[in-house]
Amino acid sequence: MKTTDTPPPADAVPADKVPGPRAPLTKTDASGRQGKSGGVLNVFSHGVLIIWAILVVMPLLWAVMTSFKDDGSIFNSPWSLPKKLHFENWSRAWTQAHMSDYFLHTVIVVFFSLVGTLLFGSMCAYVLARFEFPGNRFIYFLFVGGMSFPIILALVPLFFVMKNLGLLNTTHGLILVYIAYSLPFTVFFLTSFFRTLPTSVAEAALIDGASHTRTFFQVMLPMARPGLISVGIFNFLGQWNQYLLPTVLNTDPDKKVLTQGLVALATSQGYKGDWSGLFAGLVMAMLPVLAAYIVFQRQVQSGLTAGALK
Repeated sequence: MKTTDTPPPADAVPADKVPGPRAPLTKTDASGRQGKSGGVLNVFSHGVLIIWAILVVMPLLWAVMTSFKDDGSIFNSPWSLPKKLHFENWSRAWTQAHMSDYFLHTVIVVFFSLVGTLLFGSMCAYVLARFEFPGNRFIYFLFVGGMSFPIILALVPLFFVMKNLGLLNTTHGLILVYIAYSLPFTVFFLTSFFRTLPTSVAEAALIDGASHTRTFFQVMLPMARPGLISVGIFNFLGQWNQYLLPTVLNTDPDKKVLTQGLVALATSQGYKGDWSGLFAGLVMAMLPVLAAYIVFQRQVQSGLTAGALK
């Protein structure tokens, strides 16, 4: 009996393509080299970050440790742990060195200057980001140019301007200077942030009858909270640690800020410096900055990445 070969159907799967256990895949030399180079790069980057973290954290821990030593232990065994915690260093720096007065005056100056910076900076940035008018870009680039202008070049004319206005050696005069000093970066940062916010919400508020002022304060400003916190932290760091401006514009010994108080504490006894009290005062000045960043670190990170995520 004669048989004939019949062609397979069109939808038949070849035998070598039938699903089944596959052989383990082997990496090529190229992919192996890429994986090895990526691992080396990760190790190098993590090593750099670890070294950087040690360089930042160790001086802070050493300053805190030294603030609880006496002057003899600071010089004889600077790297050892204190044998006894000398809390009197903190009390002496707080009372006898008038750090309490410097601290209170610094809090007043930084608080009002920070509020003014965020208020005026956010209003200016919102207008520049949302409204088109002649000179918009010119004003924006003026603020950007203010970021690159070294403040040391403006000290002499700024001194005479403050003197002629009667604002020299005054708390409100120093607050106004802090606000003007911090506005360029604030406007630059918040202008980019306001551009990432959706315009539909503001348009809906205007359609419902809200004015531009009400739309800004009740709708757009709460939406810009991450950006406000981020730029507020940066301005707080700069204003709290500011030394050059108050040294030139605030020579009244009763109205010195904390940075001036630390210098006065270091030079108050001539050749016999109160090193233990100085380190205690240094830690006092450092703690509010660390506390502010620890509390608001999530908001800072979200504010910095909000524009990229959108």
